[in-house]
Order: sequence, then structure tokens, then C-alpha cells
Amino acid sequence: MDLRKLKTLIDLVSDSNVSELEITEAEGKVRIVKSSPHAAPVAMNAVQYAAAPVAVAPAPVAEIVAAVPVVPAGHTVKSPMVGTFYRSASPGAASFIEIGSEVKEGDTLCIIEAMKILNEIESDKSGKVTRILCENGQAVEYGQAMFIIE
Repeated sequence: MDLRKLKTLIDLVSDSNVSELEITEAEGKVRIVKSSPHAAPVAMNAVQYAAAPVAVAPAPVAEIVAAVPVVPAGHTVKSPMVGTFYRSASPGAASFIEIGSEVKEGDTLCIIEAMKILNEIESDKSGKVTRILCENGQAVEYGQAMFIIE
């Protein structure tokens, strides 16, 4: 996930009534939690009754709890468009490829439906498919990783 998108998400959480937002993408997982304005006074009261002095730092409006980028090994085949990912030509048909399939440059890997048009996505590299990063029927974004070929 790029830094601009992350900043936009933080701003959206800060300006809205949403207290927590979690997004999972192929590149990783991000969870943004907005601290409540009532959390600071409660913490201050707890500090007053503590036996030893405790320093309390002011809580930020929104903080990133976890941002773990996933860097897969091998060649990544990315989505060339926004649409819906399909592993086969029709619901009852066999998938174009499976994990462990050997593909050649130009072989069809999947179909992406965009604006009622079915677009066959071809392999841009020969090798063995080691990971399929999208689920059948899942919405994909431009540049989203779909397959890993080694």
C-alpha cells in the first residue's frame, strides 16, 4: 500500500465517526484505530492513584497499529485494470491454472471482468505458478498482485 493511500485513510478515519478501520490487500494488512477523546482523562485518573509516578504520553488522533508489507519471492503478475477476478472461463469450468502449474509466456492465467467485458490476462513470463493471491470473484485494483511465478 502506498504512502498517499495510507495518509488518505488516516485522514478519513480522523474526520469521520469511524473509530477503527482494517484493510487487507495482497501487499499487506493495515489497521487504523482512532483513540477516543475520553481515554486521556481515564488514564490520568489511573495515574493519580498509582503508587509510583507514571508518565502518560498524549494519545495521537489516529495511529497505525500494524502495517506489514508482504514481499513475495519470484515474478509478480499484477492486474492491468480494475475489475472482478475469475480463475476460469465459466462458473462450472476448470481453472486456467493451479498452484504448481507450469506456464509459458502468453498462456491465459485468469479473466478480469471490467464494465461487462471479459479480459483474458496472459502470463508475461514462463515458469511455475507458486502462489495465487486472489480469490475467485474478488474485486481487484490496478497494479494489485495476482500471481507469483518462479
